[in-house]
Amino acid sequence: MRGSTSRAAHAGAAKRKTAATGASDSTTATARRALGILRGALPSTAPIELALASDPPSGNVVARVVFGSAGAVGRALWPPTPNALGEAYLRGDVDVEGDLASVARAVKALDLRRVTWSQRLELLRTVFALRRLSGRPRALTRGAALSGRRHSLARDRAAVRFHYDVGTEFYRLWLDERLTYSCAYFDDAHADLDSAQEAKLALICRKLALAPGRSLLDIGCGWGSLIVYAGERYGVRAAGVTLSAKQASHANSEAERRSLAPRVRAEVRDYRELGDLGPFDAIASIGMFEHVGRSALPAYFRAAFAALRPGGLFLNHGIATAMAPARRRFLSRWLETDFVNRHVFPDGELVSLEVALAEARAAGFVMIDLQSLRPHYALTLARWVERLERSREVAVRLVGEEVYRTWRLYMAGARAGFESGELDVAQLLLVRPPAGGPAILPLRPWW
Repeated sequence: MRGSTSRAAHAGAAKRKTAATGASDSTTATARRALGILRGALPSTAPIELALASDPPSGNVVARVVFGSAGAVGRALWPPTPNALGEAYLRGDVDVEGDLASVARAVKALDLRRVTWSQRLELLRTVFALRRLSGRPRALTRGAALSGRRHSLARDRAAVRFHYDVGTEFYRLWLDERLTYSCAYFDDAHADLDSAQEAKLALICRKLALAPGRSLLDIGCGWGSLIVYAGERYGVRAAGVTLSAKQASHANSEAERRSLAPRVRAEVRDYRELGDLGPFDAIASIGMFEHVGRSALPAYFRAAFAALRPGGLFLNHGIATAMAPARRRFLSRWLETDFVNRHVFPDGELVSLEVALAEARAAGFVMIDLQSLRPHYALTLARWVERLERSREVAVRLVGEEVYRTWRLYMAGARAGFESGELDVAQLLLVRPPAGGPAILPLRPWW
């Protein structure tokens, strides 16, 4: 009797195992169907593959988007938002082998109209079913949770610390030797990053007509690359302001190391607190404009205008949106939950160049020149991602896998935005008119 019972129990266990295997095989097949439909919604020429981790590589692609399991497909694709897919990558549910920029370009071009209505419905049903079976996703360890009024002094300080205080040693892995965290200026596509960043700093100094004895303010000076360069190469008195104490400390240490202090200095101060610092002969704001916010632009340009001597020059270098107004309005509705806003740049806002110029003129400035550097930023981001990927092991040791993946994804996605023309970056050269008369404009550029 006991033998018969044992055989029955064994047979029951085998049956349950077979059923579980069958269910697992069915779920895997469902996930593969979902990925197949999704691949059909991407451009047919996109050299990427969507696969499960158990699938062998197909070859002849520049990148594989690998989903760790059938459940990972559900977590990555439901709800169907950029946040879900991006956060699945941060968690490790999804990995990208190869060129992440190619994946970003393909995802930006995703269009469900490339597949039939029945396939769209099947995709929704299968992804929803996979999501229900997958369980709760693992919580991420890092995300912005700011409080207080948006773009208040306290909240802006918290937003800047969230992004920049990840650690100087992390940024040192992939930035140039001067730690210049903004678009470089390339002579050609093969120029190295260090020379391209020096070329950008030189261009700014020429546009601002810097010379020994003149004074310069850098709003959002970062680690001090511009104020140190201008102090060393052009002999100016340079002050920088930043909301990051770590950046100010690094800039001052670098100025002391190069025997430029106290002529070159940085301090922790908001652009709305310039007060006794001015007036200056020239002001630069490089890569800080994106943090200001649409509602605060009037105060931003008024602050720069007030800190500048009559006849002084202001160079505003920042990222702008180049999307159609209707699409900008749509995107603004989910800005608060956007992936970049949550994980990279809290409270960042992009405006068009037309809006920026209108606000600058309203503050009293006159425009001298506007130069787009869009292709230069695509090249800069490509260099940054290459350097970060080469330093992956050290980066993960310094900041963890999640932060490494955040910056890799963010920079590859931004590169795709500049390449597609949805993003722009421009240097707007402005002048404060002299007292009692109009601004004297040059017949030709002097730089």
